[in-house]
This record gives sequence, C-alpha cells and structure tokens, in this order.
Amino acid sequence: MGNTSLASKALSPDAAETLKQLGANIKEARVRRGMTQVELATRASTSHAALGRLERGEPSVGIGILVQVLDVLGLAAGLGQVADPDMDDVGKSLQQLKSPKRVRTKKRDDLDF
Repeated sequence: MGNTSLASKALSPDAAETLKQLGANIKEARVRRGMTQVELATRASTSHAALGRLERGEPSVGIGILVQVLDVLGLAAGLGQVADPDMDDVGKSLQQLKSPKRVRTKKRDDLDF
C-alpha cells in the first residue's frame, strides 16, 4: 500500500481536486515562462522536491511556499481576495441572523439626591 500522508487522508474529494488543479495551473504557468522546476524552486527559495509536490497538488506543501512560488510567477496579486470577508455572503447572512433584533437603551442613572 502507498504512503498516504495524514494531510491527504483528511482532504475531501473536492479539496483534493482543487489542489490538483492548482498544482497543474502552477506547472503550466512555469512551463509557459520557460522555467525548469529547479529554476523556479531556486527563485522561490524552496527545494525542487517541494515544488514537485506543489505541482502534483500534494497537501503537505506549506502555504508560504505556495505564495512564494505564485509571487515569482507573477500570479500572487489576487491572493488578497481569497476568503475576503466582503465576498462571504454565507458568513454575512449567518452574522445577520445572530444579530440582536433590537438594541435596548441603557438605563440612565441621573437621579440627583
């Protein structure tokens, strides 16, 4: 039997497919730029092995390596929008449901005696 990491076992099928697609996209971007894995890994300050795992969509690669590789490829600009609270319609709806229906005014204690 293969050596399956705990990270791989914990992934849902959708998450695993997303990682594989992300890895394939990174590989295609690297190839389009005429870069070898060794060149990209060196420029991203990571190992050739880590880049290979990233391109295969393995979940064990750290997020810092992902961001650094995307930065070297010039593809990191949109990362600030990932999980943007303003785009989280479900979260905003749930927050609205938990908000109090009315706000009570505080009792004033302005008795002068």
